[in-house]
Amino acid sequence: MEKIPTIGLDIAKHVFQVHGVNDAGAIVCRRRLRRDDVVGFSRALPPCLIGIEVCATGHHWARVLMALGHKARLIPASYVKPYVKRQKNDATDAEAICEAVTRPTMRFVPVKSEEQQSVLMLHRVRELLIRQRTMLVNALRGHLAEFGIVTQQGIAGVGMLIALIEDGDHDLIPSLARSALLLLIGQLREVHEKVSEMDRQIHAWHRSNELSRRLETIPGFGPITASAIAATVTDASLFKSGPTIGRVDRPRTAAELIGWQRPSRKDQQTRRSLSPPASRRWGACGTSFQPQG
Repeated sequence: MEKIPTIGLDIAKHVFQVHGVNDAGAIVCRRRLRRDDVVGFSRALPPCLIGIEVCATGHHWARVLMALGHKARLIPASYVKPYVKRQKNDATDAEAICEAVTRPTMRFVPVKSEEQQSVLMLHRVRELLIRQRTMLVNALRGHLAEFGIVTQQGIAGVGMLIALIEDGDHDLIPSLARSALLLLIGQLREVHEKVSEMDRQIHAWHRSNELSRRLETIPGFGPITASAIAATVTDASLFKSGPTIGRVDRPRTAAELIGWQRPSRKDQQTRRSLSPPASRRWGACGTSFQPQG
């Protein structure tokens, strides 16, 4: 097979698009591949540079290609878009990826390991369960408010509502409504138990990971934040300031407003929401903090 130094690979669920160019930039390969044929096609190629757009399964395919000896580079979709020509389709997307991966100033996304993605999956499941728990609590409060029952905010208020619902002698709640609310209470307890299980698994990984333990020594970092950062960020020196890592504290006075930078909405929501004070303290470390391992 003719040597193809640069390839743009548009990945999908079933059909992949390949766009390859030579050193002069001329097109030498333009093919559609079934999912099962991607590994065989890549194995037959001499080592080359392969660009992939960051999307679902992107990190998986980058790891597969790197294991075959290729240089896989993940590119954010927003950075590929300027190179897409008219009539957007798989072929033009692959061509745009091939063009973008050769740009000397292009910014790439580090390829995550299976362990990193597994830890981040724990965080994503935990976030989903917390949202579900919040929905159940809000449902309980809203339904009981229809019967004139309102309690204080917070966990203590939820406990009072649950005790009130489970008290069969209370006359303010009709029996039909009580039976429905008891189902919500059962779901709430089940979800709460699952959140606790996710916390236990995250803490166990945190204790076994040296980088995550060192991150916890930073003021404002706990096991949840430290494990999320350790699994997300591969090189802290790539971040120039706190806002590029995540959210920072909003200034309280005019003096603090000087030099304050609003966090970017492009930052990952997990890092932006876990610990605003911690992100500012970590950003203050600058490039002096060098993760190991």
